[in-house]
Amino acid sequence: MRTDDHDRRRGLSRGRQGQAMAVFDTPQEAFGALRPACVQLTKAQTAENVELLRSQLRTVSDSALQELQEYVLFPLRFTLKIPGPKRERVVQTVAQCVASVLSATCVKKPELLLELFSELCVCLASPSSPQQLAPLSEELKEAVLQALLALLHSASGDVLATLYQPSNLPHLGFAVSLLLSLAEQEKAKQLKITALRCLQALLLQCDCEGGHRPLDGEEAKRCGDLFASFLPGISLTLSRIIAGDVKQGHAVVVSAVKVFSRTLASVMADEQLAQIPPKAEASVQGQGRLSELVVYRDPDWAKSTAAKLSILIAKVVGSVSVHPHWKARMELVEMVQLLMATCGRSLVDSASQLLKALVGLVNDERPEIQTRSSEVLRSTAEQGRVAENRLLADILSEDLHSLATALPRLMSSQDDQGKTVTLNLLLGYLKLLGPRVNLVLNSSSHLHRLSRALVQVLELDVKDVKVVEERRLGNVPGPSQLSSSAQRKCFRFFADERIFSLLQQICRLLGYYGNLYLLADHFLGLYGESAVYRKQAAMVLNELIAGAAGLEVDVLHEREEVASAEDLRGVVISVLEEYVDQANWHLVTSIEAEEVASEAEAKRSGLLAVPPGQPLPLPDAKSTVRTMNGNIWQICIQLEGVGCFASALKQDFRPLLISALYPVLEKAGDATLLISQAASGAMEDICCACGYGSIPDLINQNADYLVNGISLHLRHQTHVPRCSRVLEAMLRHSDANVLPLVDDVIQDILVKLDLHHADRAASFLGVMHTLLLRLASWFAVERRTEKNLEHEGGRFSGAAEQSEETPSPPLLTAETMEEFFLEYMKQKRIAEGNLTEEEEEEEDQLPSLEPEANKQSLETESLLPAHAQTAKAVMERCAHLLSDKSLHVRLKVLDVLELCVTVLSPHESHLLPLAHRTWPALVHRLTKDDPLAVLRAFKVLCTLGAHSGDFLRRRFSKDVLPKLAASLVTQAPVSARAGPIYSHTLAFKLQLAVLQGLGSLCQTLDLGEGDLNKVEDACLPYLSAKQPAKLQEAACSVFLHLMQVDSDAVWLFLSNVWCPHPYEPPHPSLRPVKLAGAEKKRGEFTDNVGRLLGELQGREGAAVVAAAP
Repeated sequence: MRTDDHDRRRGLSRGRQGQAMAVFDTPQEAFGALRPACVQLTKAQTAENVELLRSQLRTVSDSALQELQEYVLFPLRFTLKIPGPKRERVVQTVAQCVASVLSATCVKKPELLLELFSELCVCLASPSSPQQLAPLSEELKEAVLQALLALLHSASGDVLATLYQPSNLPHLGFAVSLLLSLAEQEKAKQLKITALRCLQALLLQCDCEGGHRPLDGEEAKRCGDLFASFLPGISLTLSRIIAGDVKQGHAVVVSAVKVFSRTLASVMADEQLAQIPPKAEASVQGQGRLSELVVYRDPDWAKSTAAKLSILIAKVVGSVSVHPHWKARMELVEMVQLLMATCGRSLVDSASQLLKALVGLVNDERPEIQTRSSEVLRSTAEQGRVAENRLLADILSEDLHSLATALPRLMSSQDDQGKTVTLNLLLGYLKLLGPRVNLVLNSSSHLHRLSRALVQVLELDVKDVKVVEERRLGNVPGPSQLSSSAQRKCFRFFADERIFSLLQQICRLLGYYGNLYLLADHFLGLYGESAVYRKQAAMVLNELIAGAAGLEVDVLHEREEVASAEDLRGVVISVLEEYVDQANWHLVTSIEAEEVASEAEAKRSGLLAVPPGQPLPLPDAKSTVRTMNGNIWQICIQLEGVGCFASALKQDFRPLLISALYPVLEKAGDATLLISQAASGAMEDICCACGYGSIPDLINQNADYLVNGISLHLRHQTHVPRCSRVLEAMLRHSDANVLPLVDDVIQDILVKLDLHHADRAASFLGVMHTLLLRLASWFAVERRTEKNLEHEGGRFSGAAEQSEETPSPPLLTAETMEEFFLEYMKQKRIAEGNLTEEEEEEEDQLPSLEPEANKQSLETESLLPAHAQTAKAVMERCAHLLSDKSLHVRLKVLDVLELCVTVLSPHESHLLPLAHRTWPALVHRLTKDDPLAVLRAFKVLCTLGAHSGDFLRRRFSKDVLPKLAASLVTQAPVSARAGPIYSHTLAFKLQLAVLQGLGSLCQTLDLGEGDLNKVEDACLPYLSAKQPAKLQEAACSVFLHLMQVDSDAVWLFLSNVWCPHPYEPPHPSLRPVKLAGAEKKRGEFTDNVGRLLGELQGREGAAVVAAAP
């Protein structure tokens, strides 16, 4: 019994008992209370009399009313049987009163059940045309339907079974016809739902809470025979209701789908149809026309009916699967589960439609539907309804073939949502077929269609020029943190990552269930057949091997035969050999040709923002970019494959490292960002799979044959760039423990650099740069320079904060001022050559201290460690290569030279002689070279000054500072007049770098007064408000650094430019100070000069406060 009907009956009973003053519990008392109302209703059939009877019923208990059931029903039935037209209100109240009685009692006589059933149905039919509904009010129809529901629920199991006899087939058909007409033709939503509930109860498919006695096998078969007569009308009408206007509401659709599925499950049940012989004998004898109404469900009838029902099922599935309300879609899942469980064999023609709907709902937007669909799908697979049903498996195989054929067309025409549904369907077919996938793939037609569909769908979009443009940063000290899994591929036919994930799952399922040798051989054939299919075939091969190893595969069936480790290893070896073959591994991925060390090629490699000269012709450039993009992605996919193979083989992959690790490291040193990231990801996968703690551990434990491979390749000139990349990758991804292992190879490369510096310098210098970069990282030491040597000065406030950290100048007193002026006069006499005898003796004694200091320095200097010896050897060669004719080489040499100075900084006795040898060429780069070289050379100069200040002071003042100051003065008017675009030019970057580094360099070298004046004069134009903001900030940072050297000189210089207020003498005896800036009005220098003077005044004030007791 349904929950709402049960609750309603209990509520009516409680209402009768609660509203009355007294309750009649005995039949005698109840009869006395009800008899007047029943007699009155028999005499006069009015609505008032019916209501009077209903009110009296509330005073009678359920047990007493059960005894008087027929007595009470008699006047009500008599009212319905009176010939002629009746008032609707009277019939409505009678139906409501009948429902009240039946809700509180139980019908125990079959005759009463059948008569009441017929009388209530007649109330709905038209008197003139019983096949049609009478034009009644909605309230009346609702009351009659509620009475019918109460009648069907009040009949006990044995009594209700008598209704489903062949002799009552006309009565049942009449009721079914009326209920279907109400459900289809009525406009009121609630009335349609009630009619469908009545139909569901009439078909013994009621899902009320109490539940009816389950039918035994014979009763179910008899009811199925009866309902088979109604199947065409029920299925057609309900399919029209389900596919009707969405405005009718989801509740109507849910009820209609429920009745539709349960009717089919009752009539087309496999268990019943299997018991019926091919030629059924008549079950109704001697009943004339009644025997013609009974349907005999023999195999021929079942086959014919199933073919017709497949059309209606497809209509229902197509409509409900896209219904906007989730409850309708959920009911569709339940329908699929019911039909597949009870009618899997009889409705085999519709199985593909049902499974298609179920698979499509696995990824529904509602999590409830996703979960339930997955449960039903898994249950269907676990019970073997597909794999063990040969006919159904054959149908799914054909559907799979058709879908694979249409897949390229669908993927190019549908949106991403449609593509997701299509691929979910394909994935669902494979999951349901399970181990039978192997049999399907044995068909050459199926394998050909499926493989072609996959390689076409997985086609990459290789038009993006950024793939080629993105370069690996050469100064990154550690390994890339991005693994290959972080790379996002751009596909031609889709953009959603979920679609690619579905394709991966499809390929892994094929590898899980299929014959791995067959699939690998087939896709290797596609790999070698054409470059068009190569990338897609490689992706499929990677996923096939992962699936065969059981990596992240979601399956519904376990495979019958697990791929052995030996078979898996054999397939991996075959694919790996194909991947690392020279024709597939060494592809063109950039425009630069490392074998040609010409300057033009070096510039084209991307060192300049805009390469000089004419660009390549447009058609060739497009073709080149497309080809290089394709090559880059092919290498990335193959590298991902190496990592995937390692994950599949685990420890068994260790023996393959001899042939796999060297190529992977070669790509880890590639300049293309995507390739180096993919190689780093492959090495991480190898570490995880093979049990290495980290990438440095992987490299160190396998360094012996890596070094051997590098040494062998160094003998061939054409292999030098590749083995150089391998060594770079080893250094970049390892730690200091690898240094002794590669020492011999480094020495070999230094020898090769000496012999082939004219044509191979670029490759060797790349290795040297990586080596020195790692040495500087591994053997970091405290340096005398400030931490922000290269980057300070970018912000005025930042420089000011930094200056506050420096020691404040001492508090000025009369004694300190006297000492200052005496020292000043002494230094002035010395500068003019007017020395006293004592001063001459001191001057003569100074040189005698130098040998002692040098001797002490030599005694304390220990032997150079290995890494410093390497840096020294590299720096010696840099002194010669600084004058190379190739700008590309000179830039690399300058980068390496800067790192050499950093590494050798703790060993001045070795650094200074090398710096002396390098100085002439470095000065030439600073003064007479390309602006790019000047920029790099100035960075080297700053680093060198930080580590050898005394050595560099005189050389800098004599050789560099005059030309540097002149260049700044010359460029100042240009930058002052330039517009916003000027900040992107090389000249601006050079000005900015010089200004940012000049202040700290002057402070480090402790320049004299004359040199400081030159710097102040050169930087003054950049304090103008007309200059770009960054140049102004950098110029301010120069003056802030100069304040640390000579704050008084800086104050005097700035005050002569602009003085914010006049200075009055503290005593009348002192003459007033006249500053040139005091008479000037506000101008272009005012703001920056004022801020600098304020900063200087703030420092002096802080010093006074700090010195106060």
